[in-house]
Amino acid sequence: MLTDGFLEITKRPRRNRKSDALRSLIQETRLHPNDFVAPFFVVEGSCKKIPILSMPGVFRFSIDELLKELTGYVDIGIRAINLFCYTPEEKKDSLGSEARREGNLLQQAIKMIKNKYPELLVMADIALDPFTDHGHDGIVINHRVANDPTIEALSEMALRAAEAGCDVVSPSDMMDGRIGYIRKALDKAGFHDVGILSYAAKYASAFYGPFRDALDSAPKFGDKKNYQMNPANSREALLECALDEEEGADMLLIKPALTNLDILAKVRQQTMLPLGAYQVSGEYAMIKVAAEKGILDEKRAFFESLLAIKRAGADFIFTYAAKQVAEEL
Repeated sequence: MLTDGFLEITKRPRRNRKSDALRSLIQETRLHPNDFVAPFFVVEGSCKKIPILSMPGVFRFSIDELLKELTGYVDIGIRAINLFCYTPEEKKDSLGSEARREGNLLQQAIKMIKNKYPELLVMADIALDPFTDHGHDGIVINHRVANDPTIEALSEMALRAAEAGCDVVSPSDMMDGRIGYIRKALDKAGFHDVGILSYAAKYASAFYGPFRDALDSAPKFGDKKNYQMNPANSREALLECALDEEEGADMLLIKPALTNLDILAKVRQQTMLPLGAYQVSGEYAMIKVAAEKGILDEKRAFFESLLAIKRAGADFIFTYAAKQVAEEL
């Protein structure tokens, strides 16, 4: 019954939501530019800034243009980037040889970035699919990606990145045992300080489409389900993360992010390692395209999605929206 217009309700959580100042005071989860890793696509040549049509606002950069672009990122407090290399068809082969060639595009980019921005944390994607003519993440034998030969190739690629001054190598291939093998290879070559960020639970996902447009790396036959994870499984993700931690990973990554927030939360309870998540190309593109059509508010959608990722347990987030969100912050 109403008394003087009010019911006798003792617990009123809305009291803590009555003003912006109060809401800000008790906010549990916050975003900061230091939370973001900005992915970049590098292309050979100079004076190139090529738009990726399926990823509005994202480009392939030649190294000279990337160096210019990075100034804006550094100025607003983004301190970590991850590099992917676009490989022209004439340099692709079945073994992904260009990934391991001394003096390749990845090595050039790392050296020039570290020379201009020595404090910037530079990560490098370690996978063969941008370099293979078949588009798979490893060496194919009898129409199937062969695990152990692929690991050997990946360790060579990781060594090329380390030689160029890379701070962290990021194996994204989902081969068994690759973290331990790469760790041993790096240590044997004297790169004890080069970290390994493992894409520990990477699911076979429909949300990678725009990324494959960016690198022209879609598989030419079959799919990646015999090495990337089944989206129906969660215990398997916990196993993969535990194995990579045991093999010497310094950080773990869950991919994609928004469709695997439950995985992120479960892994957070399992590990003490730094844990990240990747807001992948399809997640990014959905927000951008919906905003372009006036369906939703782009700024609010990015903030809400990134907060959800961090709230679920991520210490850091790979996102193509890093700069625009950091500018708002």
